[in-house]
Amino acid sequence: MANMPISQAREQLPAVLELCQTEAVILERYGKPQAVIISYERYDELMTAIEDMEDLEAIAEIEADIEKNGTIPWEEVRRDLGIE
Repeated sequence: MANMPISQAREQLPAVLELCQTEAVILERYGKPQAVIISYERYDELMTAIEDMEDLEAIAEIEADIEKNGTIPWEEVRRDLGIE
């Protein structure tokens, strides 16, 4: 990771965009982290990983609900949906 003042990043934006292709660039204001610039590819990878984790959490919740409450009989589902 590279740390850089926001003012420097503003002045050297093309170089920052090049650098973020290989590592995250942390933008600092008054020496404190304010934002991170990463490549689009890395962003896409991270978002996919987050979505996968959310899916796994949802599956675990559904499985826990089924374990606790059981399932709905197919006939009841068909009746509720008007598929008879």
